[in-house]
Amino acid sequence: MTLENLLILSAALFSIGIYGVLSNRNFISIIMSLELIFNSLVIAAVAFSRFILPFGILDDGDIHSSTLRNALSGHMFGIFIIAVAATEAALALALVFALSRVNNNLNIENVSEMRE
Repeated sequence: MTLENLLILSAALFSIGIYGVLSNRNFISIIMSLELIFNSLVIAAVAFSRFILPFGILDDGDIHSSTLRNALSGHMFGIFIIAVAATEAALALALVFALSRVNNNLNIENVSEMRE
């Protein structure tokens, strides 16, 4: 795969996620759309870090230390995004349980009823 293919995939997932967030009223669908957005960011970050490495290899085959740090920074950013997405999913699951106690449907308009 080339960098362009991965970025097209990332842009497609991001677009589907944005459409899902803006068009759905169901709380679980919005959470799933946010996960798609996070996954598209991970794909883009890892793709950029994967295709940076060949440009830092010196003529004798050694890898420059700054190039290696830049190459691994995308992977570290991806792991950070996955951790944030897991935290967001746990918080959203708690909100889904609390919202289902208040009323039987999970529409986003009913979140304001949880103030009481």
